Amino acid sequence: MSRRGALLFAAMCVIWGIPYLLIKVAVDEMSPSMLVLGRTAVAALLLLPIAAARGELRPLLPYWAPILAFAAIEIALPWVLLGAAETKVSSSLTGLLIAAVPLVAVVIATSTRVERPSLMSGIGLALGVLGVAAIVGVNFEGAHAVPLAEIGLVAVCYAVGPAILQRWLTGLPALGVIAASLLLTAVVYVPFAATRVPDETPSTAALASVVALAVVCTALAFLLFFALIAEVGPLRATVITYVNPAVAAVLGILILDERFTTGMAIGFVLVLAGSILATRHGSRPVARAEPAYSEADSIAG
Repeated sequence: MSRRGALLFAAMCVIWGIPYLLIKVAVDEMSPSMLVLGRTAVAALLLLPIAAARGELRPLLPYWAPILAFAAIEIALPWVLLGAAETKVSSSLTGLLIAAVPLVAVVIATSTRVERPSLMSGIGLALGVLGVAAIVGVNFEGAHAVPLAEIGLVAVCYAVGPAILQRWLTGLPALGVIAASLLLTAVVYVPFAATRVPDETPSTAALASVVALAVVCTALAFLLFFALIAEVGPLRATVITYVNPAVAAVLGILILDERFTTGMAIGFVLVLAGSILATRHGSRPVARAEPAYSEADSIAG
């Protein structure tokens, strides 16, 4: 890997590892819908002019239906669910559980195929299930099942989104698809956020978290991710999927003083090993960090 590729890789590992921390800070003072609106609106305003200048918006017009579906499944629904879940559980726990997305993708892929899953994939899935159980264990902080269900739905969304891209949007300009999806999400969330305006102006830390999510973790992240793909290829780029959760956990522990247990550590290792085993046989790695066009499978938290 070139020096430029290594720098881009390191940057993406961090940039797509910090959203969970920023979401946690933001939702302490504003509703998840307000957070999603702020994040998507600012990011769309930054990316749309770039996509338009590159001529990446006009080709999307005939594909408005699958783009709408992608925006709903990969951005609008999971991002608000992440915010809702983090009002009840820690950012580190959320990040570690999202690491199971490749396992969910494998289950979805094998369930839609005629052939039976390989032995290696089965072992990987079994390890992953054990890992998720170990992460949750007694670390769910006394919360009821709702946050766990919300995070589970996020994992399903992140696994289904790439399938939509591969089935109906392959070959379309990647940046154009992202910019359009962000704009659509922002428009949809305007009425929801309007009914959830906080009584007091959020603190500087909360507002800064929204701006950072929009500018760094969304707009800049996609530009860097596409540059990383061009530099090292889609397969090597998707390895960041396995690093982001660890970054999220470390930041939550160091900055928010969140608790980290032996079960969480063991569980993450099992999920990581299970994901690698389940996705390596006969297919490329399945990524989470933001969309999977003809170039790669990925989406940010």
